[in-house]
Amino acid sequence: MNFLLEGFFQAFHLLLSGNAETYSAIWATVKVSGYSLGCSLLLGIPLGFCLGHVDFRGKKPIRTLVDTLMALPTVFIGLLVYAFLTHRGPLGHLGLLFTLPGVAAGQTILALPLVVGLSATAVESMDQKLRITILSMGASRRQLFLTTLWESRHGIVAGGIAAYGRVMTEVGISMMVGGNIKWHTRTITTAIALETNKGQFGMGVALGLVLLAISFCVNVSVSFLRRRY
Repeated sequence: MNFLLEGFFQAFHLLLSGNAETYSAIWATVKVSGYSLGCSLLLGIPLGFCLGHVDFRGKKPIRTLVDTLMALPTVFIGLLVYAFLTHRGPLGHLGLLFTLPGVAAGQTILALPLVVGLSATAVESMDQKLRITILSMGASRRQLFLTTLWESRHGIVAGGIAAYGRVMTEVGISMMVGGNIKWHTRTITTAIALETNKGQFGMGVALGLVLLAISFCVNVSVSFLRRRY
């Protein structure tokens, strides 16, 4: 019990004293997760809309593939991205290995199927009569797209939250592609794993509390927006 209490006291001390190493990992996590979430939303929402709204040949196999990719292991994605970004890989000349943009690229691949799949589900669950009404009123394709997104906003937001939670807590991609380099690519999750193995339980607890705080703020913000809109 004393071991846990000492860990929590040390965690609060690190956070309140502005420990540079702790906040470096926090900033790296916020930065890389923001990049990856932004890219996955920009790509995933239009793709999810098309998958849920448009009927075309091969739609069911594609939907099955998207649903399968939603559970893709992070270490496997990390392995593939590492193979492409290493100096012997086809994208090695970009110099993205062991950088935050490289980690963000891998996390985008991780989050994209979630955004696409849940956005498609949200669009499919929309009342078909509403679409017919919108089209009968002479709405353009752009207006139909925007109206459908607005009516499906709760499902799309849920997809964004799920994607953000996945990229915030993943370890495999950050470790393999980022290299867990101190002051450079070390994120909250990789720092927790490393510091706990080193016996630095306090820093692990501090970073874990930050993850909980970020998740709490995101959920409170989403609940506020739902009530308001």
